[in-house]
Amino acid sequence: MQFVPSSGGETIIVNAIDPDGDGPQDIEIDGPINLIVGTTYTLTMQFINGLYSSGQDGYDVTAEVLKEGDEHQVFFAWGAGSFNDPVGTGNINSTGSVNYLDEDDNSRPIGISTMWSTASTSSSDNSFRILLKHQPGTKSDTSTSSDGETDLDITFTLNIN
Repeated sequence: MQFVPSSGGETIIVNAIDPDGDGPQDIEIDGPINLIVGTTYTLTMQFINGLYSSGQDGYDVTAEVLKEGDEHQVFFAWGAGSFNDPVGTGNINSTGSVNYLDEDDNSRPIGISTMWSTASTSSSDNSFRILLKHQPGTKSDTSTSSDGETDLDITFTLNIN
């Protein structure tokens, strides 16, 4: 995933790799998300299935999620006070909002691209959770993170300094 600051500056890239798909190995995260206080970012995510080679069907999961946007939604949760916008703690198991920048053919959010404005004070060791849900036939204006099947569930450490 990439956090690109809207005012320019360094893009923050953090990767999570699942070396064996549904196998017993844990997802490997290459570090925390380190964002700057009082900064607005566009978050863009890319989902890759590393069990395939680049160019093979099934490798670029992001394309599949966007193509089947009416069946997918990314939900988020984060530590209280991490962001000025969106406020709250996310839309996983709560009614918090997320600044979605993409939508499906029914004008419902997908979540590959979102906007985030960090808080004006530092915080460390917060969490930032990403939950990709597959909701064929159930995605609606009132869908929640409880609907559908979980395709991906990853929690990162979030630091804002």
